[in-house]
Amino acid sequence: MNIHHLELFYYVAKHEGISGAVRNMPYGIQQPAVSAQVIQLENDLGITLFQRRPFELTAAGEELYGFIAPFFEGLEEVSQKIRGGVAQTIRIAASTTIFRDHLPDILGKARTEFPGLHPSLRVGIQPDIEQWLLASEVDLGITVLDSKPPTEIKTEKLLDLKMALQVPTKMKIKTVDDILGQDRIAQTLISLPQNEGICRAFQKELSRRKITWPIGIELNSIDLIETYVANGFGIGLSLELPGQKSLKGVRVLPLDDFSPVTIGALWRGQPSSLTQTIVRLLKTRAEKIS
Repeated sequence: MNIHHLELFYYVAKHEGISGAVRNMPYGIQQPAVSAQVIQLENDLGITLFQRRPFELTAAGEELYGFIAPFFEGLEEVSQKIRGGVAQTIRIAASTTIFRDHLPDILGKARTEFPGLHPSLRVGIQPDIEQWLLASEVDLGITVLDSKPPTEIKTEKLLDLKMALQVPTKMKIKTVDDILGQDRIAQTLISLPQNEGICRAFQKELSRRKITWPIGIELNSIDLIETYVANGFGIGLSLELPGQKSLKGVRVLPLDDFSPVTIGALWRGQPSSLTQTIVRLLKTRAEKIS
């Protein structure tokens, strides 16, 4: 029997179907490929291992699953045992704000459980992070949760944040209505790219209100947006971040009547014990600051 076919059958049996297996595989594989290779396993054995609809293991499927499950379920434990004192690596993608203000403390606490922790950090925004997860280039992402993330990606909500406009204090603008109430908004909008979740949510609400305000300056960092606002290049679209002080020369106007943006953790497949620990610590920190 092909060991890879057995692995695929293990996930199909554990998650009660091919679609469930695809969502929980620790690496990328398409549903037709799983189906074809499990059928090949059945052909090699000359017997049906499970009924498709509704899902149910046959007697032969139960016997095979009972034999292979202990091996595949014990892989994570034995891998950690073999590593011993070797560094335990996790690849995390997030914004510079998260890496600067939150991750140092969280990773420090994670080290008490994983003394060999060795994080690899990659700065990015939501669309990039989702693509890196799908390509297995990172293990964990912390970013905006889209309303419909790719089916292979699992998510855990951390907290909701209000959107806000950042205005140079030199401008004679005191309220959000001073901006959005104009017949034609003359000020330059400084924003994350238009395919990013914060920008999409903002533009969707503007469209609902029949307001047109295209991006004038596109940047890939919340911190950069504030820097350009402080230097008088326009009005920035940002988030109201708990406990963060604005740069000198910047006035923050919360968008109270806009829907908040959800920040969450994202991963693909079965998370490692290290990933689960960091997600747990992220949730604890989010509860404290929200």
